[in-house]
Amino acid sequence: MSYETILYQVTDGIARITLNRPEVFNACNEQLTSELRAALEHAANTEEARCVVLTGAGRAFCSGQDLKEAPEPGSQRDLRDSLQRRYNPIIRLMRQMPKPIIAGINGVAAGAGLSLALAADIRIMSTDARLVEAFIAIALIPDSGATFFYPRMLGYAKAFEFATLNKPISAEEAYRLGMVNMLASPRAFPRALEAIARRYAEGPTQTYAYVKMLLQRGMVATLDEMLQLEEEYQQRAGSSEDYREGVAAFREKRSPRFVGR
Repeated sequence: MSYETILYQVTDGIARITLNRPEVFNACNEQLTSELRAALEHAANTEEARCVVLTGAGRAFCSGQDLKEAPEPGSQRDLRDSLQRRYNPIIRLMRQMPKPIIAGINGVAAGAGLSLALAADIRIMSTDARLVEAFIAIALIPDSGATFFYPRMLGYAKAFEFATLNKPISAEEAYRLGMVNMLASPRAFPRALEAIARRYAEGPTQTYAYVKMLLQRGMVATLDEMLQLEEEYQQRAGSSEDYREGVAAFREKRSPRFVGR
């Protein structure tokens, strides 16, 4: 597939998606969101990809919506249409994808760009990157799932502060708050991102999908509902090739060679 605003390749089980508009800090225009959605759909549907890495080219992860696409003064842009047609399908696709998604936050993640990072399953952040809420600076509410992710990660009070005061969050604070899983210096960042991606690409892909779905369900379900779902999906996991390989590797005192089924 050919893209102009992103880079996409699948090698060694890793689908690598790089937002590639570095001259505007990877801001999201119509074409980028369309191509990103297409790349995510391809990664979800190809057996070659066992995990996805999403990062940005240049000095930014993603600065959010490209405001140069904003209408001229006096005209009105249909923001509902933009969310319904462009951003929300991407967020849903990321959360429903039965494969781990790793956000490599190489630089600033702002506005909808931050929502893209928070929609991933695990986040690695460069120590010179920062998280910026951005919406309130132009009198808009946080969107693209931000009002779902912020309070769950930060709690209500901190989420309200972040959403209304627009004070950037440094890498160190993001790690302390639990918004990111790992920090790496700018020099070590590419190696750290590659290492975690390879670990997921070599892991039990189908089981990761079950864990991803169950943990999301567990945020809204009752204990009894989760106990029943655990029964069902543990039975499914126990019927997989990877379970048999995992047990055999344990008994033989060797590393397992998972195939993702």
